[in-house]
Amino acid sequence: VQLQASGGGLVQAGGSLRLSCAGSGRTFSSYAVAWFRQAPGKEREFVTLISPAATIYAASVKGRFTTSRDNAKNTVDLQMNSLKPEDTAVYYCAATVRSLRTTTSTAYNYWGQGTLVTVSS
Repeated sequence: VQLQASGGGLVQAGGSLRLSCAGSGRTFSSYAVAWFRQAPGKEREFVTLISPAATIYAASVKGRFTTSRDNAKNTVDLQMNSLKPEDTAVYYCAATVRSLRTTTSTAYNYWGQGTLVTVSS
């Protein structure tokens, strides 16, 4: 599976951005696809995942971010609303079939290249 993330950019606090993760392969719809983010000087953290078994959000983004997938297009999108400066990070999409509910980055064996989201105050 190959992943390509896109959609990052610069936005003011309170604004919105939509990220997209395009995957390859006929079985992509069976994968768990997650978004992680890494801010400068911080560890990579879980944001959200979507799989045939579950949709899970980190507490810090619940109610503001929404993940969705289009199996016909092999894409997973992340709609980010009410953005805050603390959402500034490089966002990565990742995929796995090892577990359909895991929020642990080490369980994901396929990663996109990352896309930068900068939220100004």
